[in-house]
Amino acid sequence: MKRPQVIINCAMSADGKIASPTRKQMQISCDEDIERMYRLRNKCDAVLVGIGTILTDDPKLTVKEKYVKHPKQPLRVILDSKGRTPAHALVLNDVAKTLIITAKGKEKTYKGSHIEVVSCKTDRNGFIDVKGVLDFLYRKGIRTLLVEGGGTVIWNFLKNKVVDDLYIFIGSCIIGGKETPTVAEGEGIKGEKDSIPLKIVEVKRIGSGLLIHYQSQ
Repeated sequence: MKRPQVIINCAMSADGKIASPTRKQMQISCDEDIERMYRLRNKCDAVLVGIGTILTDDPKLTVKEKYVKHPKQPLRVILDSKGRTPAHALVLNDVAKTLIITAKGKEKTYKGSHIEVVSCKTDRNGFIDVKGVLDFLYRKGIRTLLVEGGGTVIWNFLKNKVVDDLYIFIGSCIIGGKETPTVAEGEGIKGEKDSIPLKIVEVKRIGSGLLIHYQSQ
């Protein structure tokens, strides 16, 4: 299957959490890592999140000129199997194009020619099939895809073994909480032999934290 290069980027606390215990986004990255993230986003053809991120954080998923002069705004992709993206969501502004991928029969109509809604098959758990998404994006001309979360989306890309690079910034803080979101959620592995192997490409200190670049084995 031809597919885009898939890059996962996320920031987590020293205890592996990516948000507050209430699932609200919080700043874990330092200023230097935020700039790195925007530069990485600017280099990619598309940036992808799940509907949970849209409903909880309402991100724009654009590149700020504060960090990148004359940014090349990537296509914004939302995995939204139940068609829950609100019409007022910031990700639907006209700064960049937006693609909403939903399950068959859940398509909605939005105002603006920059917004496209398509349906895709789902897996047995009702989640959008990521391999189908990658095939569709490749046929649209997308060659580099940045996946930014949340934990369930990241897990689905990892378990399907379609991730090329994984960047994790580890912030110097502890968040705690048994139910607090982590980098990879979903159902997890069934046994030790099912763990997803990675190799470390680079480790470097950025500001107050540490950035680890992994690649899939």
